[in-house]
Amino acid sequence: MTSTLHSNLTRVDGRGNTIRASETSALFILVSVIATIGVVAYMLFLLNPDARGDLLPYSMVLVAETILVGQALLSMWTILASGYEPRGFAYHEAKRTLLPSTPSRGDEMMLAGRTLLVDVFVTVYGEDIATVERTVTAAVALRGAHRTWVLDDGRSDDVKEIAARLGAWYVRRLSGNGAKAGNINHALSIAKGEFFAVFDADFVPDPDFLIETIPFFVEENVAFVQTPQAYGNLHTVISRGAAYMQSVFYRFVQRGRNRFNAAFCVGTNVVFRRSAIDEIGGIHTDSKSEDVWTALTLHERGWTSVYIADILAVGDAPETIEAYSKQQLRWATGGFEILLTHNPFSPRRKLTGDQRIQYFVTATFYLTGICPLLLLLVPPLEIYFDLRPMNLGVTVWTWALFYCGFYLMQIVLAWFVVGSFRWETLTLATVSFPIYAKALWNVLTGKDTGWHVTGAASRRSPFEFIVPQVLFFVFLALTSVVAIYRDVHNGTLTLATAWNLTNTVIMGAFVVTAFREQHLTRYPDRRTLPAQETEPMTNPVTIVARPLPRHPEPVLLAQGVTK
Repeated sequence: MTSTLHSNLTRVDGRGNTIRASETSALFILVSVIATIGVVAYMLFLLNPDARGDLLPYSMVLVAETILVGQALLSMWTILASGYEPRGFAYHEAKRTLLPSTPSRGDEMMLAGRTLLVDVFVTVYGEDIATVERTVTAAVALRGAHRTWVLDDGRSDDVKEIAARLGAWYVRRLSGNGAKAGNINHALSIAKGEFFAVFDADFVPDPDFLIETIPFFVEENVAFVQTPQAYGNLHTVISRGAAYMQSVFYRFVQRGRNRFNAAFCVGTNVVFRRSAIDEIGGIHTDSKSEDVWTALTLHERGWTSVYIADILAVGDAPETIEAYSKQQLRWATGGFEILLTHNPFSPRRKLTGDQRIQYFVTATFYLTGICPLLLLLVPPLEIYFDLRPMNLGVTVWTWALFYCGFYLMQIVLAWFVVGSFRWETLTLATVSFPIYAKALWNVLTGKDTGWHVTGAASRRSPFEFIVPQVLFFVFLALTSVVAIYRDVHNGTLTLATAWNLTNTVIMGAFVVTAFREQHLTRYPDRRTLPAQETEPMTNPVTIVARPLPRHPEPVLLAQGVTK
């Protein structure tokens, strides 16, 4: 799982596979520019009064495509800024002197002439024991003097034993207030490090994680350094789709946000400056997307963030429909909360103009996930009611030319990043609209969905989470039958029929995926399920366990810790 530094642009994992970090090549810039031109041309085509069709389907297409085009243009703008390199002279000089030149001083780290105290937090909440052990082992083995803390909100004695055996400190709080954010804030009341890193229980850090990130803090206004989320469990349709969906974001969009001081925290694989978090009152606890909100608050206070695209930790993408649905619901809820309760364009927000735009993109991004709902309904309107989004004078070839100029170039752009066309990503992007619609509704109504661990799974049927998708598949399949009968009777194949058949196939692929997953659920001996989550206890007692004396006491000790 872990990887070692190979060069600035490549890394090699434990199996010898080369993992490329991000570089902005001239070819990628060219593809991005062409894609941008395609986006603009398609939008001008839609807005042309001569191309306008019936009001209802045209309005649905216009609303959906306006959101998609707006996000695409803003993403292109950010991507084209991704050539910014955050490593300057100060970083390289700090890295050169970070570790002592004399072996007698061990793994002590020095920054700006002072010895560092670094805490490494591994947040745990019911994940598989083997997964936790793998991450804690890697965290303890990080280069550079540090103290590893296992923050166990799952209250597992097995996790406590692992922490003791591996030489990590173990913290168990018996109240679940604030979920993950509350867990970290509670640990900050005990740990006293000047900096602290956070890893989810399923993200295994590279040995050089601290060596590559800590030197950025030589600049005193840097609040946190974020690294990508990379995944090593790409063996299911869901995990591959979920991972590839984020490729462009982590390889290019986050890098581009460096130029605007708007790269935000993603909750894991990150290092914080303790004083910056203290200034804002701790990690944000009033949202399930505590990471984005914390970054937003820090930026409003004038702090700087840094994102580097080197893969310094490898974790697990959601493997099941349940895990994916809960993850996306949590993320989308956080975005919509910012949009509806903390609008970045409000004059009360102390953000730069660039930061306002970037956080607005973040807040509105999941609206793009609701757009497929509108587009899925357009072909049936023509098939059943003869309502067309475009004027009959517009030929299929004319429409296809502009349509491909937008969508085909987006696929080419994604192919450039991932290396091939990934149908799993297209499928998840099309079928996830019920999740995002639910997130928007929850924010509008103030409904609290509770906290769910991405990697924690259960034996529940996946069909419990995709009822709307199944109903849509049945509806689209029946509509396709009607459309084919109509076209055969008329002696011509229409665009609406082809469009509806494509949507039916995509929805059907997702339903097939659910059937396969349910088969595994019925035969649990064919896979290993993570430990079940336990109900939080109300007694706010804290247990701090000291690691067994398997090896000498760490060089740097936290203050005020009970033994």
